[in-house]
Amino acid sequence: MSTVAVIAIIVGALILLAVLVTASRRAAERRRQAQMQVSAKRDDAQHHREQADAKRTDAAVAEERAKRQAVEADLHEERAASREHEVENA
Repeated sequence: MSTVAVIAIIVGALILLAVLVTASRRAAERRRQAQMQVSAKRDDAQHHREQADAKRTDAAVAEERAKRQAVEADLHEERAASREHEVENA
């Protein structure tokens, strides 16, 4: 083989090696980004679950407060009726 042919083969091999390394790095970067996206989506879903739980808790507290206020309103209504009855019978 001539020296030019050997040099051409070596240069071609180096170019092929460079292409393979670059492709490998790109694939690894894509995998890393895909994993980061999946992780971010999981974190986002978890955040929404936590928000939903907080809203449910708030709703339950508000519901209990509303029940208590309804009972207090009934009590005041009974007291008012009792006072009116006392006035009418006095």
